[in-house]
Amino acid sequence: MLIWSEAMNAVTQCPECSTRFKVSQAQLDMHQGMVRCGRCQAIFNAIKQLHDNELSSQLTLTLDLEEMQQVPVQSPVEHIPATHDKYDFSHLTTDSKEEALEISASVIKKNIHWSWVVVTLLLVIVLLAQTTYFFRVELAAYLPGIKPVLTSYCKMLNCDIPLPKKIDLLSIESSDLESDPKQASVIALNAILRNRAPYAQTYPNLELTLTNSMDEALARRIFPPVEYLKSGEDEKQGLLPNHEIGIKLHLDTADLKPTGYRLFLFYP
Repeated sequence: MLIWSEAMNAVTQCPECSTRFKVSQAQLDMHQGMVRCGRCQAIFNAIKQLHDNELSSQLTLTLDLEEMQQVPVQSPVEHIPATHDKYDFSHLTTDSKEEALEISASVIKKNIHWSWVVVTLLLVIVLLAQTTYFFRVELAAYLPGIKPVLTSYCKMLNCDIPLPKKIDLLSIESSDLESDPKQASVIALNAILRNRAPYAQTYPNLELTLTNSMDEALARRIFPPVEYLKSGEDEKQGLLPNHEIGIKLHLDTADLKPTGYRLFLFYP
């Protein structure tokens, strides 16, 4: 009996759906054996799933017309490109590709993480700068040790650091209006101002209103610090914390003949 055999291609089996396919050596050489199943679309390494011996024995033919027992073969497997838009994995096996994808995902995640860190730090710096600018007066008052730094910061922004103006922490401890025995038309205003704040404050303006017996205003005048401060008292230094000063003003009332007065403190 004359027996002949035909040179056959190798057979590989899909590990997902168990479908078998013919594959040539040229197909195996492409992309390091990575192929896609034509039935279930799974991607696998054809070299690792070869079933060459089983196929050869089933495809052996004889002349007495024995019925050929052929392995079911689907359409040729589809070759897939082994590249990525950004990273080229064509030289890697399946395991290596998975590892490379994990590494690339880790790198991307790390870059995103550091980007958020940088953005957060910038936002914190901007917020601190704005807070320092808007509360520079209070910061200088409560933390006098950092005032030189704040002054340098304000020079860059072309701003200044004035003394606080908390009028509710200033008070008139006492006051009175008396006539001058030497001059009939002259009266003297005596008052004591107190700063109850734990920091120095800007000297306030004084508003004096002279009234008659019906408590009607006869005259009103505003005195800025420069008019009521005594010699040696520095207006720029401000009214010291928990400190008080005495004020005495001589006023020529002419023919007004006031019988009362009202005295207020305020900041312009």
